[in-house]
Amino acid sequence: MTQDVIFVIAMFAAFAAGLFAGYPVAFVLGGVGVLFALLGDVLPMFGIKVLAGTNFIGFATDRIFSTLSNYSLVPIAMFVFMGYMLERSGVAERLLAAMSRIMRNVPGGLGLAVVMIGLVLAASTGIIGASVILLATVALPALNRAGYDIPLGLGTVAASGCLGILIPPSIMLIVMGDQLRLSVGDLFMAAVIPGAMLALLYTVYIVAVATLRPSAAPRGRARPEDTADDIGAAYELLRALAPPVALMLAVLGSIFFGIASPTEASGVGALGATILAAIDRRLTWTTLREVSEATGRTTAFLFALIFGASCFSVVLRGYGGDEVIEGSLSALPFPPEGILAVVLLTVFLLGFVLDWMEIVLIIAPLTVPVVVSFGFDPVWVAMLMAICLQTSFLTPPVGMALFYVKSAAPSEVTTGQIYRGIIPFVILQLIGLTLVWFFPQIALWLPEIAY
Repeated sequence: MTQDVIFVIAMFAAFAAGLFAGYPVAFVLGGVGVLFALLGDVLPMFGIKVLAGTNFIGFATDRIFSTLSNYSLVPIAMFVFMGYMLERSGVAERLLAAMSRIMRNVPGGLGLAVVMIGLVLAASTGIIGASVILLATVALPALNRAGYDIPLGLGTVAASGCLGILIPPSIMLIVMGDQLRLSVGDLFMAAVIPGAMLALLYTVYIVAVATLRPSAAPRGRARPEDTADDIGAAYELLRALAPPVALMLAVLGSIFFGIASPTEASGVGALGATILAAIDRRLTWTTLREVSEATGRTTAFLFALIFGASCFSVVLRGYGGDEVIEGSLSALPFPPEGILAVVLLTVFLLGFVLDWMEIVLIIAPLTVPVVVSFGFDPVWVAMLMAICLQTSFLTPPVGMALFYVKSAAPSEVTTGQIYRGIIPFVILQLIGLTLVWFFPQIALWLPEIAY
């Protein structure tokens, strides 16, 4: 075993030890990076040469300052603000009531309404925590009143709330674009059809369950007092849909038609969400303060992870991590497609124990360039990884959507019921991944016609 391999394994082992010891991920990443940076500066004094020579600490600090000044990361704060402000506007409650009235005679109509609301919220926020908690708070009581199977309702809420991790404006795609040196606009456009396809798979599954087991998804309305007036229901739906659709068109439309960059569009979205809250008379100084504080906390958490991972990755590269990973992948006895499958399988399995942020910041920059060197389209590879990463929100034990649903669900809901509910949706996500694998144009068609 060469010296480079020993250092790379030691860094990953130190990271895993700190992580399982219960320390915050950002501090573990940054701490391990600084520790091995110091080690890289000290070892040459004892005659042990490392690949990048000296001044590892300089590499780490330079990377942190470059992250702070990175223009492409500005949208994170703006889209986080937009998500929290939209959460306060009451959009989800109105949409659920209106859609359930429209689809009251459709098999699984209330479950379909939850998926549609998740799709609208995904295209308007990109904040998974806000979407899942909002859906759980609004939809779970309605699903329970309608007599829905508890695991089915829990899985529908969790999976629908997670659509925002893929559908733009997605925070994950912004970070992926920065780490993989890809255009965020390209990633946004490439994710639209796969995200809509996942929502379609969810709806097909819910309709199938409602048809085969009507007792699991009875027909009904979100509120008992809702009437069966079709004209009134259609008018209510239009009123509920107009604000989020207008916001979505303002943000994504300005990007897709080249009017604004993702960074500029994020400012449009933040302002638009604030205007919607003001129109609904929910914009107060208290609301503005709470949303700003929540935005600050979330953004600080994300940037702490980015800082720590940047420090970790630059030191890892200094020890020859790139060459070690590339050599390991190239040595696999598989064709390029097989190596890509191994990378995706690794990402899927890591999603059981790691959050998407650690995978995007550490694993993706080391593996995607190697896979792309085999001739694969980088945007297509990024979309495959993004869909694979979406499963990490639903896979135990660290799937964040599971914690969000548990925190907002009634006390009698058990963790086992949540796990049983999400299994079919994880399978549906893997089916979506398979479709994008065999039909790359699902992801590449929209970026191609845009240019």
